[in-house]
Amino acid sequence: MMEPQESSIRYSRWENSHPDEVHVASGPSTEEASGWQRVSQKLCSGKLGIAMKVLGGMVLFWVVFILGYVTGYYVHKCK
Repeated sequence: MMEPQESSIRYSRWENSHPDEVHVASGPSTEEASGWQRVSQKLCSGKLGIAMKVLGGMVLFWVVFILGYVTGYYVHKCK
């Protein structure tokens, strides 16, 4: 789940002769992110993220298929 990053914007106008200054400070950068966030960002985005989602979907399909097959075998087993 993506959480909004905290940011603060400070606008200051000193005098009419000086240009306006805008300071923007965002939340933690990628270097400061925790290890799990970096791994999650790498595995869940881009081409690798798409490949992981496809692979996860295929694995989930086969797990459900095999569970259904085994369940159906024992439910409809002739006595």
